[in-house]
Amino acid sequence: MALDLSALTNYVEENAQQLTAAAIFSAKTASLIEAKGNVQVGIKSAETINVLTTDAVFQAGGTCGFSSSGTTSITQRQITVGKIKVQEAICPKTFEAKYTQKALRVGSTYDYMAYATDFTNQKVQRIGAALETAIWQGDTASGTANLNKFMGFATIINALGFGGSGDPINGNTSALTTLTKSNVRQAVDEIFQAIPAALLDKDDFVIFCGNDTFREYVVALRDANLFHYTVDAANMEIIVAGTNIKLIGVNGLNGTDYMVGICMSNMYLGTDMLNEQDKFELFYAKEADEMRFVVEFKLGCQVAFTDEVVFWKKASA
Repeated sequence: MALDLSALTNYVEENAQQLTAAAIFSAKTASLIEAKGNVQVGIKSAETINVLTTDAVFQAGGTCGFSSSGTTSITQRQITVGKIKVQEAICPKTFEAKYTQKALRVGSTYDYMAYATDFTNQKVQRIGAALETAIWQGDTASGTANLNKFMGFATIINALGFGGSGDPINGNTSALTTLTKSNVRQAVDEIFQAIPAALLDKDDFVIFCGNDTFREYVVALRDANLFHYTVDAANMEIIVAGTNIKLIGVNGLNGTDYMVGICMSNMYLGTDMLNEQDKFELFYAKEADEMRFVVEFKLGCQVAFTDEVVFWKKASA
């Protein structure tokens, strides 16, 4: 009689010491702004960005005397930070019922966290991912918990409208009502054409878009046989065809159909302590017999010169 194992499921070796975390995008925008040094620290609730502007009026030389000319002014933009915390409690005994029991030491009391490194690493990455979206789409009037703690860049810019003093520049000059592979090159070109000439030589002027829009742009170039434009696929960046301006894809603008042309030196983040969102605690709460994860931080956004921003949104939006 032959051995019949058809009623049994195939054995799968489950490695209890390795849990593969899903790929999670990081807070890319925050890192770009931090690299420019535009992070104001020590903000408990709100603080101003003091913006100084001055001009230069030439006078005829060759004569004695002094005649004052020109105007200097100081204006302010306010950064209001949101106060955010993330807390989670985990009962270590839950691991006993599954293969995860292999990660537990002998005994019935656990004052430690199994898979602590995997857990904390992914938790911090998840926070970074949520912040990337909030940095652009944050809106204190939102009903979504991860968006209603502070105002994001796109929300701040969109609320200003077009046409008034200090308002951003309309980048959708042909009033496109959709953004697709067939017209995304036109949309990006219109943003480029709307950039004030005085900003064209700024080496940090870029166009931000969602990674979804960035993909459409790259596919549009490929379909037009424009293969000589090199894509930095790892960083989702490309020089806009025939220009000196970089198009940068960020997950924070996914699903919005917004594009923002701006100098990165014009973007500010406010916080109480730099990188506070990475400083977490994972500890054993003896009275509850559970592990607890805690992190708390503050963050806010602001644009200094709103009239130096080119904003693209669908005409129907």
